[in-house]
Amino acid sequence: MYHKVTNTILILLALFTADVFAQGYAPNFNQRDNEYRLLGLKRAKEAYDVARADYDRQKQLFDKSLITALDLEQVRRLYSDAEVNYQQSLLAVLFEEQYVSVSEAVKYHSADGLKHVRLTLVNASGGTAEFEKLLKIEDELFRTLQPDVIPNVYASIMNDEGAIISRPYEAKLTQLRYGEPQQIDFILLQDLDAVTIFLYYANGTTRTMKVFLEKDATVNKVAVQSEQFSQEVELGTSASFDLTLELFSGVSNTFSLEVVNLPSQIGRFFKDPQGQVRLSQVKFTQSNRTKRAALEISLPDRPSEDVAMDVPIPFYVLVLPREQATELGDLHSRQWTEAELTEMKVGYVRLELLPRGKGELQVRSPQLYHAIGADETAEMYVDLLNEGSHQLNNIEVKIDLPLGWTKTVSPAMVPSLGISEEARMALTFTPPEDIAVGKYQMRIRTSGLSNNEPVTADDKTVTVEIKAETNVFGTILIVLLVVSLVGGIVGYGIRLSRR
Repeated sequence: MYHKVTNTILILLALFTADVFAQGYAPNFNQRDNEYRLLGLKRAKEAYDVARADYDRQKQLFDKSLITALDLEQVRRLYSDAEVNYQQSLLAVLFEEQYVSVSEAVKYHSADGLKHVRLTLVNASGGTAEFEKLLKIEDELFRTLQPDVIPNVYASIMNDEGAIISRPYEAKLTQLRYGEPQQIDFILLQDLDAVTIFLYYANGTTRTMKVFLEKDATVNKVAVQSEQFSQEVELGTSASFDLTLELFSGVSNTFSLEVVNLPSQIGRFFKDPQGQVRLSQVKFTQSNRTKRAALEISLPDRPSEDVAMDVPIPFYVLVLPREQATELGDLHSRQWTEAELTEMKVGYVRLELLPRGKGELQVRSPQLYHAIGADETAEMYVDLLNEGSHQLNNIEVKIDLPLGWTKTVSPAMVPSLGISEEARMALTFTPPEDIAVGKYQMRIRTSGLSNNEPVTADDKTVTVEIKAETNVFGTILIVLLVVSLVGGIVGYGIRLSRR
């Protein structure tokens, strides 16, 4: 009898508990839970704990055949709903608190000459331990949800215009675990010191941040680049090579500038492209780790054995720590190979100079004025002189003549004229038969080719005067008349003086 009463009481208590749970402990939704997710999580956690405890009690009653399977199923469904609601609230809080940060963005110069960026990403969520302590969350549930892991993290590097300047264009981390930073290596397609990093991760969260790239200080060198690495320069002129110097060093900040493998006949010096001040050393600061300089070179007026025309001259610009430059001494006493410079672990850039010459044509003539008769011919000559630094070819003279005049040029063309060589051309001008008395001008234009480029000399103007024809007998008669007249006047004066 006692056992029957006890079982009846337990049945009634179980039914009452289920009813109370269904009415009072079900996880009621609060509209403000979306705004205050942590408070909503607390509410869901309490409802979940109640539902789980009730389910455990109902399971014990069912095992003792005190409640039906239908009653247990109803409690299990409530428990399952509470668990799902709790997990959803937990995920909402965890995803809201997930945070990917960039701990390092280091720019370095690889052996192949490319610029790289080594990006270090960290899972900076940091709320896992706090949630576990605050809400007393079971380890098993946490392991199931993996709150310390951010899945599918994508990263890209962009410039200020929003264009991706990295290769790969987009890098992916399958997961980023809390406390385990991961590195991504990018090739920098555009050389910048400040870039924008774009991150996409978790459930669609995006972040952009503009960072100033650190320089890899593990090497003690300066990376050197020049956009104008190869130039053609005429003999007797100057040229400038632009240089960009980027410090990758945590040891030295003062570096010497040197040029090696350049013939001694070629003048050279470094200068500041802004202030035009000559440089022999550069000093970097913590805030300014990129500098610009220019190498000015001057070629001799004439070619030589070391400076031959149309023969490239490769040379190197070195940027090495001041202490190392002092130890090496005279760098210009020998020819350096690229392998030796690489072994020295100094910053260098290979440049190339191609000496080019250009002919300069001068025209000389001892006489540019001629007086001839109408039936005569004016003859003259001109001397052609190459005062430039390259051979002249196909030199010819063109003459602008007055109407009706004819000319001859011998030779018609000078095939070639070396440096400082001379050649003579004979010119003849013949007037037409019905030429009038007066002065006539001819313009002489001289041109040639130097290194397949046209070269011209200053124009010369020749003046030819046509004299009037004279009558010899008339001239003699006039002279006799004048002499007779003068003699008569003199005789008459003598007679008057005697009287």
